[in-house]
Amino acid sequence: MKKIFLFLLSVSMVINLTSCQEKTKTSKVLTQEITFKKEGRLNVFKKDTDSLVSAFNIEIAEGEYETQTGLMYRKSLPQDAGMLFIFDNSQLRAFYMKNTEIPLDIIYINEDKIIEKIYTMATPFDATSLPSNVPIKYVLELNGAVSSSLGVLAGDRVDWSIE
Repeated sequence: MKKIFLFLLSVSMVINLTSCQEKTKTSKVLTQEITFKKEGRLNVFKKDTDSLVSAFNIEIAEGEYETQTGLMYRKSLPQDAGMLFIFDNSQLRAFYMKNTEIPLDIIYINEDKIIEKIYTMATPFDATSLPSNVPIKYVLELNGAVSSSLGVLAGDRVDWSIE
């Protein structure tokens, strides 16, 4: 009786294992592409003349997960769009491009909403730190080379409204 029980148990385990392997082979993991979600509008004004340089639709990085992830894993970003990071305080900051598939401009902005530093065309998937070098409260990420093509420079001022 004991031998029959062990035999049936063994057969059952083999059938179960085979079934699990087949499910693993045929099941697919589907991931949804992350797309831009407009949450506000950001304007860039020229330093000396205060004239409008450009305006962008923005997505706000809120909470720890969005702040840590930013534009990682995105396949694209509309040309007139960006992501704004709003931090609680001003401090030295550094961003990097790990897991970021598209080139970006990373714009560091002080608490007075003045652009302090711009990294143009940050390289996708590069884990090299891109430091602000001065205390920063806000960071704007745009498509690579957008800031230079529009003439956005350090010293320019930004302002935004959240919808």
